[in-house]
Amino acid sequence: MENVKNNIGTGKVYLEHANITVNDLDDAIRFFQTAFPNFKVRGGGIFEGRKWVHLGDDDTYLALNQAMAEGEEHPPLDYQRIGINHLGFVVEDVEALAERLFAAGYKRDYPKQVQQFRIRDYFADKDGNQYEFVQYLSELVEERNTYDD
Repeated sequence: MENVKNNIGTGKVYLEHANITVNDLDDAIRFFQTAFPNFKVRGGGIFEGRKWVHLGDDDTYLALNQAMAEGEEHPPLDYQRIGINHLGFVVEDVEALAERLFAAGYKRDYPKQVQQFRIRDYFADKDGNQYEFVQYLSELVEERNTYDD
C-alpha cells in the first residue's frame, strides 16, 4: 500500500496490468516466465467456467484468461485497423531475454531495432500476440525519447 500512497498526487502513471485471452494458459505462462523469470502466479481460479491467472511481480501483472473456444486464431497484425498491435516492456538486458525466448522455441516476429539510445526486439507468443522488449542505453530522458534514429 505504501507504493500507492507515494504515487498519489505525484502525476506518476504506470500500467498496472494488461488483460489477455489466450488459447493455452500454460503456454502463455511459460512464454512470460521465460521472458521475465521473476514473474510469479499471484493468484488465479475459475470465473464463469474460464480459467484465469494473474502473473507478475509486486507492482505489475498480466491477467491471463483461457479462451473458451479452442483453437481460435489471432487476427494478423494490422496497423490499419483498430486494436492493440503489441505491448512494450522495458527490460534491463534485451539480449539475454531474446536468448531465453529463442532457447524456449519462440521466434522473433519483427526485425530487431538497434538504435543509438535503445534496442528493441519483438517476439510473438504461440497465439500470435506480439510483444516489444526495449532496453534503453541512456539514463537521459531526452536521449531515451529521441526519434531521430
